[in-house]
Amino acid sequence: MDDARWRAVVERDRTADGQFFYGVTSTGIYCRPSCPSRRPRPANVRFFESAHDAEAAGFRPCQRCAPKEQSTEQRVVAAVVRAIAEAEGPLSLQTLGELVGMSPYHLQRLFKRATGLSPAAYGRGMRAERLKAGLREGATVVHASYEAGYGSSRAVYEEAAGRLGMSPGAYRRGGAGAQIRHACVESRLGWILVAATERGLCALWFGDSAAALLEQLAAEFPRAERVESPEAVAPFVAAVQAYLEGESVLAGVPLDLLQATPFQQRVWEALRSIPYGEVRSYQEVATEIGSPTAVRAVARACASNRVALAIPCHRVVRSGGELAGYRWGVERKRVLLESEAGR
Repeated sequence: MDDARWRAVVERDRTADGQFFYGVTSTGIYCRPSCPSRRPRPANVRFFESAHDAEAAGFRPCQRCAPKEQSTEQRVVAAVVRAIAEAEGPLSLQTLGELVGMSPYHLQRLFKRATGLSPAAYGRGMRAERLKAGLREGATVVHASYEAGYGSSRAVYEEAAGRLGMSPGAYRRGGAGAQIRHACVESRLGWILVAATERGLCALWFGDSAAALLEQLAAEFPRAERVESPEAVAPFVAAVQAYLEGESVLAGVPLDLLQATPFQQRVWEALRSIPYGEVRSYQEVATEIGSPTAVRAVARACASNRVALAIPCHRVVRSGGELAGYRWGVERKRVLLESEAGR
């Protein structure tokens, strides 16, 4: 059983529509994840990448959710995404609304409900990804910026630098020019890597060995200046150790959230607001950030968190309270939650 896909089916996640389909062996019918029909037994479910694959396996389309047809919401979102991708620069909400025959207000609501982001934020993220791709391929900053859709050098440095966590030039060089100071320490949860830039904490990872954690840091920032400096990160290490002893002291620690998307930032801000000793479900977090159907996207944002404890993704659980999906292992998640609940 694919847990992530099954969760999308149980939660009728509309953001998963089109990404996969599920068939029910007891009825011979296949549906889209958001189908309003009664949830089947997990043992009777099969997942498919496309409607064609489901029909090739002998399933017929559901008459309630019409999985072969594209919904109005899907058509609008697809048209807006295509327009943003093809535009040479940012498009106004008014322009996009006229394109799909919808008022700016309703387009904003529909698009955000489907993707978790406004069209403007989606466009910024798309430009940043194109910029990063161009820089990784060796293009000059000027050329990559132009191809990504930035209208000026000022725009790329003001908008993209915050997303890259460093200047576009430094990112192009694999982090060259950026200095990351780090140290590995042992704890009751295994080894912990603590790394920081001049802006703040950029990595707090659990692992089974210091060597493995250092390899991960090198892979993340292959050309950054990585300096082992226990003295430089001592305040962060002290905060982590105090946290593990039961003191909630990480909330005010400065962070450098390298390469974060707007949606990730919204999720991470919501996680930092969860009180010590409490938990929230993925659904509750999605609702809190104004995107109640973006449950899977919230789970992905939790999984992409680079600073354990400082952004307490361990406090997010499934709707029934089940523990799952922790980047550093479910057992560590269990220990953290039990420790917080007992204080």
